[in-house]
Amino acid sequence: MSTSDKRRLTAKDLFGLALERQASDVHLKAGRPPILRIGGAVHVTDLAALSASEVADLATGLMDARTRAHFEEHGAADFALMHESGERFRINVYRQRGCTSLAARRVTHIIPGFAELHLPEKTMLPLCAAHDGLVIFAGARGTGKSTSLAACLEHINEHRRCHIITIEDPIEYVFEDREAFVNQREIGTDVPSFADALRCLAREDPDVVLVGEIRDRTTCEAVVRAAESSRLVFSTVHATSAPGVISRLLELFPTADRPLVRDLLAASLRAVICQKLLACTDPNVSRVPATEVMLATPTVCKMIREGDEAALANVLVADKDFGMHDFTQDLVRLVREEWIEPKTAYEAAPNPEALKMAIRGIDVNRGTIR
Repeated sequence: MSTSDKRRLTAKDLFGLALERQASDVHLKAGRPPILRIGGAVHVTDLAALSASEVADLATGLMDARTRAHFEEHGAADFALMHESGERFRINVYRQRGCTSLAARRVTHIIPGFAELHLPEKTMLPLCAAHDGLVIFAGARGTGKSTSLAACLEHINEHRRCHIITIEDPIEYVFEDREAFVNQREIGTDVPSFADALRCLAREDPDVVLVGEIRDRTTCEAVVRAAESSRLVFSTVHATSAPGVISRLLELFPTADRPLVRDLLAASLRAVICQKLLACTDPNVSRVPATEVMLATPTVCKMIREGDEAALANVLVADKDFGMHDFTQDLVRLVREEWIEPKTAYEAAPNPEALKMAIRGIDVNRGTIR
């Protein structure tokens, strides 16, 4: 469909175009043509610009009554949509400057494995084999957290006889029962809130739990306590570093409660994996993750209890023999293995100068040549 086609754009057209062009994301904004993200880069389509009313009509037409009411009250709403092809889209509709905008992310029905996602199997496999504790994936929106979580659950689904429950808003990947059996609860459709779903959790006898996101104090408390009670719990937090996850969780609580929260986190945490998706040099791979891994070693747990978050970053670098690493170390690896260009690494680096020295073979922390 081109700009010469005056037929009104439909959701079927829009998502069909995204699938045809292998786009990961679709964006609609008043006054602009539809925009696609392909291979990590933004592409403005040659379709006609959409008016504010056209975007609003298309977006609200995708919502059910409950979602529409939530959008009217809060100015934003999340939901999922199944295309006739069987592909799912995770959709966020939001207001900006008085107009409606839409962002839709394609979620394939095929759940990739760790090797396909270029995630470190030596880290992921032991975490999936655990029978209790809390595993947190962190990163900004669009960094692949949901896909990494789905890979973990599918690995468990394929290898362990157990009961998996997911609590999501909205459901993204749909799991089929394999060795495990899986129940998936969607906020707003199956249960009113995360708090209600977590309150019922013990009576549902799960072995493995996915909580889509830790957004507030109530959810955080319930997730941590579930991880203490012989359950393996996976969740996500919006944070830009692995140590930053601890600070982000503590911010959800009053100062007086934080010592207890530190003790609970130190007792329940197994790992934090923070990731960024970067453009890949391999034409057959659109993006690869750079990861930062913090494992709950005795040193890490001690620092969490004592409130020494500032020192956690140094532990990631020093304790790499335990399987931990920071973003700089992983960016060096990705450059040396020629997965990414140095320019890409510098743009993603928390400290570009430290990365530059590390790529040259200088250990900044020890001041020695490797």
